Amino acid sequence: MSRTLKVALLANLKKNAPKFPGMSDDYWDDLDSETTVEAILEAIRAGGHEPVFYEGDSALPDKLKADRPDICFNICESHFGDSRESQVPALLEMLRLPYTGSRVLTLALCLDKSMTKRLLNWHELPTPAFQTFDRLDEPLDEDVTFPLFVKPSREGTSVGISAHSIVNNDHELREQLQYIFNTYNQSALVERYIAGREVTVGLVGNISGFATRRLPSRLYGTRRRTPGDLDDIRAGGLLFLPPMEVDLKPYEASDGVYTNRLKTELAYDLTYLCPAPLDPRQVEELNWLTAAVFRVCGCYDASRVDFRLDENDNFKPYILEINPLPGLAPKISDLVIEANAINIGHTELVNRILDAALRRHGIS
Repeated sequence: MSRTLKVALLANLKKNAPKFPGMSDDYWDDLDSETTVEAILEAIRAGGHEPVFYEGDSALPDKLKADRPDICFNICESHFGDSRESQVPALLEMLRLPYTGSRVLTLALCLDKSMTKRLLNWHELPTPAFQTFDRLDEPLDEDVTFPLFVKPSREGTSVGISAHSIVNNDHELREQLQYIFNTYNQSALVERYIAGREVTVGLVGNISGFATRRLPSRLYGTRRRTPGDLDDIRAGGLLFLPPMEVDLKPYEASDGVYTNRLKTELAYDLTYLCPAPLDPRQVEELNWLTAAVFRVCGCYDASRVDFRLDENDNFKPYILEINPLPGLAPKISDLVIEANAINIGHTELVNRILDAALRRHGIS
């Protein structure tokens, strides 16, 4: 018989975020709403456990030391620092408290999109040619050709992404770099813009075994896939959710791409295509790549991988990034929409993530 567990939900509410002069309107769009926190608490309660919410701030260590929950359900984005998403997990490991989701190294790595792409390149996984800019006067590498896409290196929820993110010449590039530097005070990721559809694939579960940060050696240097390859990559139980695509046709003139404005201001007005209209071969390829990225980045419990399908190269999929801390807002978060497409509601999704972590930690 399963026992009732005390589950600490750790999150950063947008309403509690610090304010400072000159911050952009989208600066805290990664943070969660009270509606999301309440929905996750209710889901954990429906799963037969005792949930309690803690804001992921400087008071968190003392609260956790006093209460000692059985496990923490972590969705903290934190506020400041190059590796901010890894701050709370590092604290939890110091206190020897188990938690859901990916660990410190993975969260620090994946928040930095440039570092993630270097890892993908090393593992010969397809990602657009890119360059990281720290200064305005840095020359453009020869293999990074226009049109280009410019975004902050360490943000989520399309923060810093607008119709101006696509640049077609050096003047536009320098203008957008200046905007990123001034607004977000961080380096900029510049990558070759892949014209075509954008899709995302989520998964829940874990890969078993210890050799999860590399692919089987026979899979390098080839794009050929055989039915057994996917089993070799995942080496355990992963539930692949249906690929999702946002219908951007009504916004081609105003936004062009999946901007921050669409993800936040218009999230409830968008048309989400899930499953996305893809043939089985394309879905298998996307699942293969999703499992590969999940594996080499060392993710746990749940993640989401974003792709562009190159309309100029037979819709070849290019990996844009992986989100090892995907949003769980009811109705509008990508992972929630994908799960709902196969009749997994928000409550079940939250408990699947929790159960995956409980099994991983050996908690009955």
